[in-house]
Amino acid sequence: MKVETTLFGAGALFFTPIAVIYGFVTSWHEPVGAAALFLTGGLAALIALYFFFTSRRIDFRPEDDPDGEISQGAGDQGMFAPYSWWPLPLAAGAAMLFAGLAVGWWLAFIGAGVGALALVGWVFEFYRGEHAH
Repeated sequence: MKVETTLFGAGALFFTPIAVIYGFVTSWHEPVGAAALFLTGGLAALIALYFFFTSRRIDFRPEDDPDGEISQGAGDQGMFAPYSWWPLPLAAGAAMLFAGLAVGWWLAFIGAGVGALALVGWVFEFYRGEHAH
């Protein structure tokens, strides 16, 4: 995770001074651009800190070895959800929710309900049925 930490740390070190320079060039009369650049630098710093602390807790990865081979990364790369229908009703609920913002609040409430049920179903997919643990 050292590559990711370095990448986002460099982003934080790049965007923060650029925000200050941008502020001076515009005489601080256009605050939205400077605020966006400061927030981008802060977000990059947060992600870099997350990767830094995560890299201290996990084992050394093949990606972090400069002399690493592709075959070192072979094998399972995590646990992924099997064949699932839950994303479909979740997308339908999100579509109804956002359409309800334009059409009427009654549709947004229905979409929020459908989306909440679908999200709960997707999260707890492994606790029931064929793929229960």
